Amino acid sequence: MKQELKIHFPGKLIFGKGSLRNLADEIILLAPTNVLIITISPLMTQLTNLINELEINGITVAIDTSIVQEPSFADFDKLMQTILPVNPDVVVGIGGGSVLDIAKLVAAQLDNDQTLTEILGIGNLNGRRKKLICVPATSGTGSEASPNAILVDDSDNQKKGIISPFLVPDVVYVDPLLTMSVPASITAATGIDALTHCLEAYTNKFSQPFIDMYAFEGMRLIAANIVQAVQNGADEEARTQVAMGSLLGGFCLGPVNTAGVHALSYPLGSLFHLAHGLSNALLLPYVMEFNIPASVCRYAQVAVALGCERGNDDAETAANGVTKIKQLIHECGIPARLRDVGIPEEVIPQMADDALKITRLLKNNPREITREDAISIYTAAY
Repeated sequence: MKQELKIHFPGKLIFGKGSLRNLADEIILLAPTNVLIITISPLMTQLTNLINELEINGITVAIDTSIVQEPSFADFDKLMQTILPVNPDVVVGIGGGSVLDIAKLVAAQLDNDQTLTEILGIGNLNGRRKKLICVPATSGTGSEASPNAILVDDSDNQKKGIISPFLVPDVVYVDPLLTMSVPASITAATGIDALTHCLEAYTNKFSQPFIDMYAFEGMRLIAANIVQAVQNGADEEARTQVAMGSLLGGFCLGPVNTAGVHALSYPLGSLFHLAHGLSNALLLPYVMEFNIPASVCRYAQVAVALGCERGNDDAETAANGVTKIKQLIHECGIPARLRDVGIPEEVIPQMADDALKITRLLKNNPREITREDAISIYTAAY
């Protein structure tokens, strides 16, 4: 263990099918005058009972559905201008990672005189005065359990992170039934994203035995159930297991965080607006191949978690893990190559330059990634 273990888990966590029906009572216990719900339009029909119960109890409910893609600084600033007059007592985020990230930042910035630029980076947020509840509607980002929020900076089109224990929600409700209507393509991409969180935490230069437990089990659950969840979205058990794996991946993000896959995936989102999970899936096998020589034993354990048989030695077992990941990506119907999603080969050097700026994640990678290495990984993925 190369650094201190610091854990900031949500104050309260409820996990279970149908648990959303108890969220109104949870909010009412906080005795708010007004509540802001940040969500997406497709979920509104599932939130009707929640909204009605709050209003029956005299609570004013404001709804925002403006976040429809990975948010930018401008998106956040625009949203804050509409929310400041409302000044809610409780902020509730119900949706995918982008919605949850925005909800976390809104709760933190209400009654806070710090600017967005001032809170960028690690540990710069001074506090949070509003209650925060997060409810994931996809199984992927783990944002509901992490201290992270990611936005795109309009000035340079780069993804930038705000990392603070004050971004960890007070209350988290994980209802796997909310994910039942998620389309197969999104289920696949977000599921591989969650798997990547666990895998990169487990193989991280700063891995921790306490977090290894979550990471290993998260990999196991997702690898065993993601294909079924994608191919048969009505399978409640598969959806539940993937949702739990995603939550476990979220637990990994604060104390250990991600590494090379995520760093190299950022330019795919910034430059080409690819979904975050898809970006990770496109690069995961190739970063694994690059990293294995520096951490062959760990990657052999990854293969075991993924359900692979052990080979003659750790190197063979680790290689089996890469093959398994490629198989999962194929069976989930995710594009396998950068060229399959329209990324031109000539932009690879620029992506490498942009990826090297993500030092907060690159420092975690078990093997140093130079510019030449990044170009080689992108080229292998092309």
